[in-house]
Amino acid sequence: MSTALTLRVDGMDCGACATKIENALKRVPGVSDIDVNYSLQRLTLAYDADRTSPIVIRERIRGLGYTPSDDGGPISEVGAPSDEIWWRSRKAQLALASGLALAVAFVIARLAPEWTTWVYAIATLVGLVPIARRAIAGAVSGTPFSIETLMSVAAAGAIAIGEAEEAAVVVFLFTVGELLEGVAASKARAGIRALVDLVPRSALRERDGVIEQVAAAELAVGDIVVIRPGDRAPSDGEVISGTSEVNQAPVTGESVPVTKEPGAEIYAGSINGNGQLRVAITKAAADNTIARIIHLVEEAQGARAPMARFIDRFSAWYTPAAMAVAALIIVLPPLLLGAEWHTWIYRGLAVLLIACPCALVISTPAAIASGLAAGARKGLLVKGGAALETLGKVATVAFDKTGTLTLGRPQVSDIVAFEGEPSDLLAKAAAVEKGSSHPLGLAIIARAEADGLTLPIAYGVTATPGKAVTGRLKSGFVSVGSPRFAAEQAQLSAEQVARLQALESEGKTVVVVLESKRALGALALRDEPRPDAVQGLAQLRAMGLRTVMLTGDNARAARAIGEALQIEAEAELLPDVKLSRIQDLRAHGPIAMIGDGINDAPALAAASVGVSMGGGTDVALETADAALLNDKVTGVADLVRLSRGTLRNIWQNVAIALGLKAVFLATTLMGTTPLWMAILADTGATALVTANALRLLRFERSRSSDL
Repeated sequence: MSTALTLRVDGMDCGACATKIENALKRVPGVSDIDVNYSLQRLTLAYDADRTSPIVIRERIRGLGYTPSDDGGPISEVGAPSDEIWWRSRKAQLALASGLALAVAFVIARLAPEWTTWVYAIATLVGLVPIARRAIAGAVSGTPFSIETLMSVAAAGAIAIGEAEEAAVVVFLFTVGELLEGVAASKARAGIRALVDLVPRSALRERDGVIEQVAAAELAVGDIVVIRPGDRAPSDGEVISGTSEVNQAPVTGESVPVTKEPGAEIYAGSINGNGQLRVAITKAAADNTIARIIHLVEEAQGARAPMARFIDRFSAWYTPAAMAVAALIIVLPPLLLGAEWHTWIYRGLAVLLIACPCALVISTPAAIASGLAAGARKGLLVKGGAALETLGKVATVAFDKTGTLTLGRPQVSDIVAFEGEPSDLLAKAAAVEKGSSHPLGLAIIARAEADGLTLPIAYGVTATPGKAVTGRLKSGFVSVGSPRFAAEQAQLSAEQVARLQALESEGKTVVVVLESKRALGALALRDEPRPDAVQGLAQLRAMGLRTVMLTGDNARAARAIGEALQIEAEAELLPDVKLSRIQDLRAHGPIAMIGDGINDAPALAAASVGVSMGGGTDVALETADAALLNDKVTGVADLVRLSRGTLRNIWQNVAIALGLKAVFLATTLMGTTPLWMAILADTGATALVTANALRLLRFERSRSSDL
């Protein structure tokens, strides 16, 4: 029977590290289901206790130069595991020891030149022995062509040909490069840990009128907490009393405060503004919105993007090929041209150092990890490198209408009084509709309340399904019904009929208010476009993307919304027809489908990448490849912009990694590059690639230019 094991693995900073660990553990009897996530420094596997033990697994990992520990659960569950202080890490200690040995060798060589070769050889061994030990462990465990192998062969070869001084410098620079790589990887992980720190560790819980401070992790669904001005919400909940302006930026990325009143939802990590709130907890700490976002981003960073998988495959044969090329450079000129062996051995060793693949291997995952973290911190949740890559390549963006381009609920747009005051007309309609659960009735009541109207009392309210709602007011019987019902009950003038038809032609739903068989006026309702829809669609068109609205709504309503938003509109599409249209559009290039995450799941799945708008709800976090937690149409352009910036960053990284190697390869073959400079072709490239990737963490939404 298999037992699950999760470990944190310190020192694992790139895909090559993950590959070495995975190859090693594949050779351990009884180990299966190995999943190595170097972004999170986490390893999960299953093992057969009758064939192996966790002790053997840990020792195998330690033999490769990494440090396993039991703190390997998701950040969202175990809290933010603090990285080891960089100058206390094993990489820092090795770099310090190598540097001190090099400095001591330098002093001794100046005082006693006859000992130069020996002291530099000893200085080389100080840093090289741990590296060689890892190279041997990797070779035995299934990874013979590792960067440690290249370094060990190059340094040993340099000593053998009497270049011990350069060998010591090379080893020192290599240890410094590994240290910088670890520090940079830690900075990328800190982007996600910052989300954890947004949720307070304690909360003020109210029980039986008594308020006490408790750990946020102890809160259970149904608990009442008090959130004072300036406090952060300890978990998701619903406001039961109080009114305040709340900053939801940690979840939605939208820094403009949102008014929260009784009944409003509040997210973990949100910052309370100017009023005290009493909130009923609706999600436990491990399941709140911040925790779910962190969990999904953790999974996304562990899933390799297509570009990253290609780089991994490329590096698998790149390293042995580089060693073969270096060997040919060493032997062919002396054998075929009679060249000097020392010169070409030296140049061959320099090629080995130049060929180190660290910068190339880290070029893509570093950018992807930074892009995912930057998006999560701005309310743009992308569930994997594949989706992040695809978003930057889409040619068409398709939108659902209701709840995506529109608010998803009808609102009173026009009040047309045939006689009397519009406010009286609205008050009478709202009085009859009071207590209704129909969306149109709720919209009429909401408009009356927003206008501050005093509603008359209606008695004996009855509903005729599909026709009207009727109630008795002090002034007489009042009905709110369809235009057809109104035509049956009252004599409408040609002018009134024309006015009703004009409203309906605008894609609005019209109800007529009747009193004593007389038409008092009409109310027009429509699911209005989101306030930022015009701006969001304009941004997409400015980026060269085609936008289209696919909806099952009637053609009249779709045409009205399409004209208002300047978007192609295709209406009355049944679910199977909508799927077919997405497939047709996909034939002309990648397509993104934007929906509300509730009834658009098939369409979201059929698109090249599905994006859900849901304001942080469970559906939005689970349905699609990406989610706009800020619930804004402009977020779609932000996603595309983030993706394009990430793709550009990847290509920049690849160009840096390969470009530096090409330059140094040429100078090495010409004999102008010493060994210590050759290692800079990789160490320097790694530093540049990592720094370039970390630029993505500065991503801001709704900027006019990409990163």
